[in-house]
Amino acid sequence: MTHNIEKTTIVLFSGELDKAIAAFIIANGAAAYDHEVTIFFTFWGLNALRKEEQVPVKKGLLEKMFAWMMPRGANKLGISKMHFGGAGPKMIKHVMKKHNALSLPQLIELAQEQGIKLVACTMTMDLLGLQQEELLDGIEYAGVAAYLGDATDAKVNLFI
Repeated sequence: MTHNIEKTTIVLFSGELDKAIAAFIIANGAAAYDHEVTIFFTFWGLNALRKEEQVPVKKGLLEKMFAWMMPRGANKLGISKMHFGGAGPKMIKHVMKKHNALSLPQLIELAQEQGIKLVACTMTMDLLGLQQEELLDGIEYAGVAAYLGDATDAKVNLFI
């Protein structure tokens, strides 16, 4: 008897800390239950994959402005509600640490260890002027067609 592999896909559109954490908790949970998981990062969700350090790449003026305005990496994301001028994310991180919950960078690392496919949307990267060198190592690059290929076979498809 063959075992069907369960598949889960998540589109991470949001660049907000709480939503990114939720996406990675669901993804890591699904992977722990032997699901084949894909997270497709598009628009502001791509910021979770940005390296924290500045990477020297050639950019036009508009791309430089986007890069300057967008948070650089998982530790810099704001939250969707109760931001309070930056106090909100600090409070969330404090509460998570107090309850021994993994931080977003740790959740991303766990996802990579579990073989979760992290896919950056190449079209959005072009629009926002993001280059592969600016994103974390070990991620994949693809367009909508690749995501749809994964999503077609999945029983769970989430948009966050």
